[in-house]
Amino acid sequence: MLQVTRRDGEDGEGLIRRFNKIVQRDGILQEARRRRHFISNREKQRQAERRAARRRRRTAVRTRIRIR
Repeated sequence: MLQVTRRDGEDGEGLIRRFNKIVQRDGILQEARRRRHFISNREKQRQAERRAARRRRRTAVRTRIRIR
């Protein structure tokens, strides 16, 4: 469980900002969104393949632009 204690002279807004930074850094919300729906291992593999193909296409486009 994530816990943030108030520092001396810290207002509520600063406390909330610090809490949000910790949540972002730890990836808690991303993990919760990812676990919201069940995704089979095969579907995860398909998504990874699609991401890799897109990454290859983008790299190829960037490489072609630099050469010219």
